Amino acid sequence: MRFLANMGLSLTVVDHLRSNGRDVIHLAEQQLQLLADPEIFTKANCGKRVIRAFDLDFAEIVAMAKGSVVSVILFRLKNCREDHVISRLEFVIERSAAELDQGCIIAVEETRHRIRKLPIGS
Repeated sequence: MRFLANMGLSLTVVDHLRSNGRDVIHLAEQQLQLLADPEIFTKANCGKRVIRAFDLDFAEIVAMAKGSVVSVILFRLKNCREDHVISRLEFVIERSAAELDQGCIIAVEETRHRIRKLPIGS
């Protein structure tokens, strides 16, 4: 599974994921901080990457993109400390790998996560 980290996700979290063997790129590392959300979606789609974001816009873009299999892990956390984000992210990835491969939106909250399979309504 390959990931694309949006600007809201810290490089410390990205480094942790890499140290655990995950394939992650961060937009800042490619000087793409100002890339518009639809272009980020296209980049993720072309690279077959799951988008990780704190930005609600990605859920809407992915939900409306028929024929594309791009998943989004959307953080809806009150506690945004890096150790908590890492813990929640690892938990979700371990339990939702199949859904992420097939296309979904996962909303990650403090104590639970919700999965919406794509296309929405299927």
